[in-house]
Amino acid sequence: MSRISVRMQACREQGRTALVPYVMAGDPDAQETVALMHAMVSAGVDMIELGIPFSDPMADGPVIQKAAERALRGGMKLRGALDIVRRFRAGDGDTPVILMGYLNPLERMGYGEFAAAAGEAGVDGVLTVDLPPEECEELVTTLRSADIDPIFLLSPTTTPARMQAVCDAASGFVYYVSLKGVTGAASLDMADVTERVRQIRAVTRLPVGVGFGISDAAAAARMAAVADAVVVGSALVSRMAEHGGDPSRMREEVAGLLREMRQAMDNPAGPGQRARQTG
Repeated sequence: MSRISVRMQACREQGRTALVPYVMAGDPDAQETVALMHAMVSAGVDMIELGIPFSDPMADGPVIQKAAERALRGGMKLRGALDIVRRFRAGDGDTPVILMGYLNPLERMGYGEFAAAAGEAGVDGVLTVDLPPEECEELVTTLRSADIDPIFLLSPTTTPARMQAVCDAASGFVYYVSLKGVTGAASLDMADVTERVRQIRAVTRLPVGVGFGISDAAAAARMAAVADAVVVGSALVSRMAEHGGDPSRMREEVAGLLREMRQAMDNPAGPGQRARQTG
């Protein structure tokens, strides 16, 4: 069983929703990324998404696009992101780490070399935003041979047939994009999200993570009522950008927001915490 599956099962047994923050590798630099990842764990997160900077991040809004630009200017590349995971693992052997990015850097390295290097570094999952299920077999097979979970996105416009294909290809969990648009967009429709998560649960036994548009503790708590994992990105990256010149303050601000989210998600007075386990 992968670290992701172990952590998801533990959260389910404890009646809690996993909190999954996103951080861009190399923003503001590699050393601070590792320190920030440890600060996130101390704040109560369950898994970490580590972004691989890319020149054409089509699924990302301006906040994460600028983070990728900063990381690229600093010289961060795929191998550097793997080194960040390796350094993080030196102090944390338990927290799952998911690489999130685009297919081009993986293809340039080669699937076999990438999977071997990622497995050695301690990567637990890989989410490639622009890899469709119709073309995923080679990468999925290679990742699984290295005990790495391939993770895929579902969106509000995913058809039932495609939803089934995505869920069949995935492991660890599936990631539902809670709104139409790029990262950092707003206007969450919780009734629609609840219905779509119900539909996903009807075709898979995998946990369902939900992200995009979750900007504060209240939104995280609402999402925790229906999801197995809440993924938070742009709200954190905005704080990283604001305080990038003061790493200690940056870690405090990011950890503070995550602690607020964790507390709100775990609040027993919150609505329907057990709802996510049905379906």
